[in-house]
Amino acid sequence: MSRQRVVIADDDADIRDIIRITLEAEGFEVLEAPDGAVALNLIHEKHPHVVVLDSRMPRMEGEEVCRILKQNVLLRHVPVLLVTAKGDVADKVKGLSAGADDYIVKPFEPAELVARVRMILRRTSEALDANPLTKLPGNVSIMEEFERRIARRTPMAVCYVDLDQFKAFNDAYGFERGDKVIRRAGQILLEAMRRLGNIGDFLGHVGGDDFVLVTTPDRVDAIAQEIVNEMKRQLAELYDPKARSQGYIEGKDRTGKLARFNLLSASVAVVTNTKRDISHVAEIGQIGAELKSWAKSHGGGIVVKDRRGEESPPTA
Repeated sequence: MSRQRVVIADDDADIRDIIRITLEAEGFEVLEAPDGAVALNLIHEKHPHVVVLDSRMPRMEGEEVCRILKQNVLLRHVPVLLVTAKGDVADKVKGLSAGADDYIVKPFEPAELVARVRMILRRTSEALDANPLTKLPGNVSIMEEFERRIARRTPMAVCYVDLDQFKAFNDAYGFERGDKVIRRAGQILLEAMRRLGNIGDFLGHVGGDDFVLVTTPDRVDAIAQEIVNEMKRQLAELYDPKARSQGYIEGKDRTGKLARFNLLSASVAVVTNTKRDISHVAEIGQIGAELKSWAKSHGGGIVVKDRRGEESPPTA
């Protein structure tokens, strides 16, 4: 795995040495610049993961470098940590106004520098990966969460949440109201996780009407059932009164024939590592897909749990 690259810019060679030594000790690749102009050239050439800029440098100050970066469509996503003098509020204001993602005040402790660099890297990664509709973490963050859980070898329960009859709803009411369904589904999931889950639980949006929630085996049953119940109750509110009262909508099926479709519900496929070891993220996805397919074939709107490692088949 390649190291994350950092460009640091400061006209004080001693400060650069401190920053370089600190970050290299934490596994970063560090490139140095004595002023803002050299830093800007390095950034264009090397495309770093993060930039650490002194606010006051010759030729080009840190704020100006930051402003130029944020105007470049190819580099505006690169996070900038601004280094300011103690008590210099004006520098902080200028830097943040120029688009700096965070700042640190001289003199600083090496541990604080590392913590701030890691924080803005994590925050930037999550922002770039976020689903534009729900603002929830996307596939990159989901895979990273799976990898972390597998590496820790701690008990986990992964809920794959899929909306039933979403295509029929979208066909009947259009994409704008379909987007409302997706946003409402994300809110329902978030509320269920916050109310019934653990502080460290995770919620991600795979895309479309597919979501992933990661919790612990002792909490998953309550969370999954709450999701099924609340999806059925709250998503019904997005239908027209006639459809709500009759309990279905009419539309064309995949063969083009007129058919009746039940109101929206959610199927929850639960994958756990309590009965057997899971060593790769692909295993989670494969088992989840099989369970979702089983739930769909049984009408949806249910919770189905992985029973592999036991004698019984998947159960609702």
